[in-house]
Amino acid sequence: MAKVYFVIGGNLGEREQYIERTKSLISERVGYILRTSSIYESEPWGFEHEKNFLNQVVIADTQLSPAALLLEISFIEGVLGRERNCGGYCPRTVDIDILFYDQQVLLTPSLVIPHKYLHKRQFVLTPLAELVPDMIHPLFSVTIRELMAICDDTTKVWKYQPVSVTE
Repeated sequence: MAKVYFVIGGNLGEREQYIERTKSLISERVGYILRTSSIYESEPWGFEHEKNFLNQVVIADTQLSPAALLLEISFIEGVLGRERNCGGYCPRTVDIDILFYDQQVLLTPSLVIPHKYLHKRQFVLTPLAELVPDMIHPLFSVTIRELMAICDDTTKVWKYQPVSVTE
């Protein structure tokens, strides 16, 4: 078994429902979910859009290889309506990124582990630090907490507070 760390999220449609459906499909197709962070809301990263993102870090056990894992998460994104036709960063129903796969380092044309931008994104570091602040990044040899402290991303990230509907 390998321990895999994902960040999941999106900014289109019923964002909370997409996160829940994504976790359900990860449980069915990838492996047992060990832990999840709180859900965080953030401004879009890398592009502008009127809808904020919801994101959550998920840690799961898997028997899948990294390549098989990439196929499964691409399948899950497709099932949940992810479209990849904008040629860059764009709004989406769901996005699943592999952050870590145990402490492995992998560099292929289709997959880079650890995720090549995780240290540059507060919307990833904040929920990751909630779960594993003292985990050492296998390439940088510093903790997630230290990466968060030196990250120069100024995108705002806050714990998500669902709007309650009262009558």
